[in-house]
Amino acid sequence: MAVRFGNSRLPALALKGRQLAKVAIIASALLAGQAAALAPEHETRRLMLATEEAVAAENWAEASEYLNRLQLLDAEKPADYFYYRGRVMLQSSHLNEAQAALEGYVTKAGADGSHYQSALKLITDIERARKEKALTPQIEGEAKVAVIEPAGDKRLESLRKLYLADTDREALVLHLNSLFGVAGWRQDQAIVRLDRPADIEYRLSVSGDAIAYQEIRRNSSGGATRIAGQIPVYGVNPQVEWRCDTALATCWVYDPRDGSRLFQLSPNRSQAEEIAQTLGRLIRNLQAPSGS
Repeated sequence: MAVRFGNSRLPALALKGRQLAKVAIIASALLAGQAAALAPEHETRRLMLATEEAVAAENWAEASEYLNRLQLLDAEKPADYFYYRGRVMLQSSHLNEAQAALEGYVTKAGADGSHYQSALKLITDIERARKEKALTPQIEGEAKVAVIEPAGDKRLESLRKLYLADTDREALVLHLNSLFGVAGWRQDQAIVRLDRPADIEYRLSVSGDAIAYQEIRRNSSGGATRIAGQIPVYGVNPQVEWRCDTALATCWVYDPRDGSRLFQLSPNRSQAEEIAQTLGRLIRNLQAPSGS
């Protein structure tokens, strides 16, 4: 029996199979893109509902995924977004970020918010957890740590030359104040003019075995409130933590003594890291027996 391939139906079947496969791929892409085709305000609502369900089921990984997708959307975030973000961050033991998100919810929703009481209680729980954490050695910090690299001597030498300073300590103080001058926090981040002072800025100096700082808060009428504080350096970890929260348009440098917020800065990650790192170097310098 002879087999004929010239007029076989195989090429036609193969063509039809390819066409069906093509249709299947297009249909799959359309189905997958339905959610992405939603307008940002509808997609925000959809992801918020999904987040709420995930948190209710204590599926924290799924809730975190939805929140990350929400953060990328170009749409105004509802107040509940900050509440659920705080819940998820707290579950992951990111205390600073959790507190920032929950405070953002309280500020935005006010006393009429459906999660107002719960948010206040969670903020209190975070404060208690931070105090307990301060009393025990930390194995792994929850925020980014400004590591002081081994090549710090060359860095300090360049700072002394830059500021014409006689000592490393003087150069570090001058450098910190220079960084604070450009990293001040502003309510309106859309237009930043360096010839106009920031809404919140800091000044720093050395007083004996402590770092003295002054926080300057300006109001809309031009008045300013000044708050002074000190950080005794002995027994303090010179690796200072920092974190930026894009949702709140703020970077924080944390107090090396207890992990609480110390400096509120503009949302510039490189500036926040440089300030945390320089502060750590100054702490280490003051801790040195001979000083400089």
